[in-house]
Amino acid sequence: MAQSSPYLPPAILVAGPTASGKSALALTLAERLGGVIINADSMQVYRELRIVTARPDDADLARAPHALYGVRPAAEAGTVAWWREAALAAMQAARAAGRVPILCGGTGMYFAALTEGLAAIPPVPAPAREEARRLLAAEGPAALHARLAALDPATAARLRPSDSQRIARAYEVVTGTGQGLSAWLAAGGTGPAPWRFAAIRLDPPREALRAAIASRWQAMLAAGAIEEVRALGAQGLDAALPAMRAHGVPELLAHLAGRMTLEAASARAVLVTGQYTKRQATWFRHHALAEAGNEQILLSRWEGCAQYSASLLEYCAAFVETSR
Repeated sequence: MAQSSPYLPPAILVAGPTASGKSALALTLAERLGGVIINADSMQVYRELRIVTARPDDADLARAPHALYGVRPAAEAGTVAWWREAALAAMQAARAAGRVPILCGGTGMYFAALTEGLAAIPPVPAPAREEARRLLAAEGPAALHARLAALDPATAARLRPSDSQRIARAYEVVTGTGQGLSAWLAAGGTGPAPWRFAAIRLDPPREALRAAIASRWQAMLAAGAIEEVRALGAQGLDAALPAMRAHGVPELLAHLAGRMTLEAASARAVLVTGQYTKRQATWFRHHALAEAGNEQILLSRWEGCAQYSASLLEYCAAFVETSR
């Protein structure tokens, strides 16, 4: 891979599936390098979901500056375009303060928005957005996926029929702009962010990840996850909003409504989270975090939740120094 320009400012990407130890590594790097940890997880942006999304706690916040955690209300769906703009602003603020941006999370599309760029999609008219949401609520994601396939087969082929939010987004784009998402993507857009990236991907063994997920769930319950979800449910929000579909939220809402025992809700939440981590791992395996010639990439496998080799820390320190 070609070396990146030494004149671009450095940033570090810490990516991997849920419960793989990303936050522990990011904290270690932030302390070692003088960094700011910038959230790259689509659920940790929501203000009301501190516990069930495992946002950094007060002890973590005291160890290093953090950005973009809990910054949006659950009633407002975050988008990749919004996150990219906010992340670039946070990265620039970190640079101005003499700190290294360390982007940490498991949302692959967020990382791709930085390293690859976004399509230049024009604003979608409100009627198209409203129609997509109405059809999704009335017919369900599979039926809306079928509608999308008739209008934009290239985009529909890339989406799972159960991926309700992405299907709705693709449907509103094709009906609101007259052109499908795949066509907009092919036409180009923002291009990669003007930064030099070192990417670290955590890839733990499945058995270690399953144990970590189960342990984290029990810790969430002990920390007050049920009351947190009760308060979220009391807002009466649309069930299709991303925050309402965060892992553990539908299951605990079902428990609070008397439709599931806590034991069943817990088993379901752990199962669904495990299934999601498989999809995350697949995405990261098939999408290099640093493809462009002006970026670097480093692959790191599981080394324990908080035990990372000195060589990894030394690599990152050298990367930052050679970029300054």
